[in-house]
Amino acid sequence: MPILMPFIHRLLHIGVILVALVAASVASFAQNADEAFRRLSADSYSDTARGIELLIQTANPNAALIIEALSDGRLLAGPGGVVVKTPAGGFVDAKTGAALAAAPADLKPVRLNNAVRRSVQAALGGLGLLNPDPAKRVLAAEAVFKSRDASLLPVVEAAIGRETDARARAALRQAQAAILIARPDVQALDRLGAIDVLRERGDQDALATLRALPADATPALKEAQARAISAIEGRLKLWAAAQNLWYGLSLGSVLLLAAIGLAITFGVMGVINMAHGEMVMLGAYTTFVVQELIRARAPWLFDWSLAIALPAAFLVAGAVGIAIERGIIRFLYGRPLETLLATWGISLMLQQAVRTAFGPTNREVGAPAFMSGAFELGGLAITYNRLWIIVFAGLVFAALLAILKLTPMGLQMRAVTQNRRMASAMGIRTGRIDALTFGLGSGVAGLAGVALSQIDNVSPNLGQSYIIDSFMVVVFGGVGNLWGTLVAAMTLGVANKLLEPYAGAVLGKIALLVFIILFIQKRPRGLFALKGRAVEA
Repeated sequence: MPILMPFIHRLLHIGVILVALVAASVASFAQNADEAFRRLSADSYSDTARGIELLIQTANPNAALIIEALSDGRLLAGPGGVVVKTPAGGFVDAKTGAALAAAPADLKPVRLNNAVRRSVQAALGGLGLLNPDPAKRVLAAEAVFKSRDASLLPVVEAAIGRETDARARAALRQAQAAILIARPDVQALDRLGAIDVLRERGDQDALATLRALPADATPALKEAQARAISAIEGRLKLWAAAQNLWYGLSLGSVLLLAAIGLAITFGVMGVINMAHGEMVMLGAYTTFVVQELIRARAPWLFDWSLAIALPAAFLVAGAVGIAIERGIIRFLYGRPLETLLATWGISLMLQQAVRTAFGPTNREVGAPAFMSGAFELGGLAITYNRLWIIVFAGLVFAALLAILKLTPMGLQMRAVTQNRRMASAMGIRTGRIDALTFGLGSGVAGLAGVALSQIDNVSPNLGQSYIIDSFMVVVFGGVGNLWGTLVAAMTLGVANKLLEPYAGAVLGKIALLVFIILFIQKRPRGLFALKGRAVEA
């Protein structure tokens, strides 16, 4: 027993010390919590930012409620305390979470400046790291990454230790690296690891974060920073070239849709139709009318609005095209100058008619849910509307190719294109083929208008933006040749987007125009010349 007494006394001594430490810790936390609310009531930007930090450090149970209210301008503070105004219009005591009948009269909204807003965003990111949804944890880690708030480092490190989702864990490590890279009290080895993490991320945000390395860093750290920056810049240049290539394919698909109908009419009839752009415009306005009717009568069908607008636009533009051919153009065959002037006049009349009916301002055409938004593929940002337009252009091209190759009408159109007089001698009604061809080309232009309504302003001048480019595509590819139109549209689209970063949009177009002029001097029939006695004569 005497032997055990010193041991028991020692245990009692340790217990007293532990109780004292716990009590001191609790008192410190309580003091910090009170200090946080005192700071929030001080009506000072620096005090507000410090109050946010204390709320996070003390793991206050109402921290999320308070900081979200501060972000939305619903946090009231003053001598009477700190109160949260709920979205429903009620009031809650920020300290206790108890509901209040009304806010004290001496409270005012807590003011924010840019620095406090950054602190709020960082705090929301820190709180989001505990969210059970992995996607929200990733977003929270991104917020911490951008804020680089050093006060959140313990929260981030704790979250890394318990994270099970691979994507969220990677985002947390990147947030940790962003904080470590700028702190002067971090060991060199930890900073080297942070540089490697940022190099692996490899985007513009990582580049900006790497450049935040303090100037007094060791030579080894600066060398690692330089290598990482060089590697990221090289990767970003490759992704930028790939992004321009994607933009070029997207522009090429738009040019293909706008030009493919013109390739048919120009190839078969030899008519320079300056009103072709207005057929595109009619298709876009048909889409607008269809969507307005659906919004008024059947809003649940809105996601099907483009599917309904496609046949409507084809029929409207096709009917107008047939009316133009039967009413005016058939009397002007063999007179190209008069045909050009007549179709130019028709284009002005159609523009003024639409301007009178719908007004001169742009009209809004909505996007269905499946065409909204974007996704990232590596370093590429791909919007769904552009992706669907590329798919749609491919489907229209395949459908026209099938019509020309597999149907009696297509056979007759090709016969008239190659030798009109011989086709007429064989019993083909060339006048009927001319009308149907003009209607088909105009209808396809109407389909192009439906697609263009998703990426361009719907206005009376919509068609004028594409008529010159359409003629360039048709002449460059070979008059009347669909494959030539496809190759020319994609070539000009990609070349245009690749030239823009170096020459600018205007000089890029001028360079392409000069190239086409020189090319036509060497190959007057374009890339893919049609075969036939009349054509080659």
